[in-house]
Amino acid sequence: MPFIVVTLVAVLTADVLLLVQARPPVPEPAGARQAAGLPTKKPAQPTQRPTQSLMAQSRTIAPVAPLKQLHKPNLFVLTRQPFTMAQLQKVAKLRGVRALELADAASIVLDGKRVQTLGVEPSTFRSFTPKVTAASDGLWTNVANGDVAVSFVLGSDGGLALHRRVSGPAGPLRIGAYATTGFGAVDAVVSKTTGRSLGLPNDNALIVSAPETNSATLRKSLLKLLPKGTQVAMVNPVLPATRTNTGSWPAGSFMTGEQLTAALKAAISKLGRPYVWGAEGPDTFDCSGLVQWAYKQAGVYMPRVTHQQWVTGPQVPLSQAHPGDLLFWRNDPTNPDYISHVAIYWGDGKMLHAPRTGDVVKLVPVNTRNLAGVVRVSPIAAARVR
Repeated sequence: MPFIVVTLVAVLTADVLLLVQARPPVPEPAGARQAAGLPTKKPAQPTQRPTQSLMAQSRTIAPVAPLKQLHKPNLFVLTRQPFTMAQLQKVAKLRGVRALELADAASIVLDGKRVQTLGVEPSTFRSFTPKVTAASDGLWTNVANGDVAVSFVLGSDGGLALHRRVSGPAGPLRIGAYATTGFGAVDAVVSKTTGRSLGLPNDNALIVSAPETNSATLRKSLLKLLPKGTQVAMVNPVLPATRTNTGSWPAGSFMTGEQLTAALKAAISKLGRPYVWGAEGPDTFDCSGLVQWAYKQAGVYMPRVTHQQWVTGPQVPLSQAHPGDLLFWRNDPTNPDYISHVAIYWGDGKMLHAPRTGDVVKLVPVNTRNLAGVVRVSPIAAARVR
């Protein structure tokens, strides 16, 4: 069996991953955890689970471990109860698994916005993030010492300025860095120590690196292996080559004229509605929320976040774009490969989109700066994105 790195320490939403809301960090009556669907007992003692590092036990300022190796995350797993040692050992033995990292995952309210958040061990989790993020010692030292790192999209489009203090479940939190994790709609990272103060559940998420294994096949294996209710989302999926030429797709693969008209009418009806980060309509939207809502009115299921919408059909040249195609941009300097914005092509060189906090849904000329490409939506392909 190949060498497996299993980091046994305390370590989006995609449509598929429905994170529980973090518990308020206050005493609770008996039975409250069970009623909320959260773990009903504390994690096993060190005789059953590895001893946590001193950094995870206190706020004492200390440097994080240097970056040694990058691991490409391929699957993000969310369970209802903490992972056990036995489960981790079984996952590690699955064909192709190279590295695992535990995390604490829940949604919390930051600055009035519900944000999918991970509690992590900075010294080890950094290896599973994009290179620019992973290499920043200062970023992870800030996280280790109580700051929250938010995604570039949440920071720029959501209005959370760097170094600003924002309200959180247990008092103010400082925005210590912009750090895109690459895990779909996970938009905030804190240390496990900070996560405990915020009410995050313990060890309910697992990041799997299996860079040479078909991610869809591995996903099925994980769902069979782990308890009922487990959710598994593919991130940076390893999949067989797909057709990129629209002519190679079977007849009926794409939206009908009626569907395109319905989606465009729905989108244009929301001109002037405010941008709200994380909003899905019907009165406020973020960029991918507008796409999902408008296409739903046409009977087309679209995944929730931009990088998922990017793989809902073949790419076409901008010169061949049709009304109803989707335009995508890579604007995130913390992860230059990440798809961070989406708009709906209207035709005649114009696009419909929800730009950022403080702006509204608008019809504007197409901006080609950092344009990643154009996608022609296939309802069949969109429905399969996980």
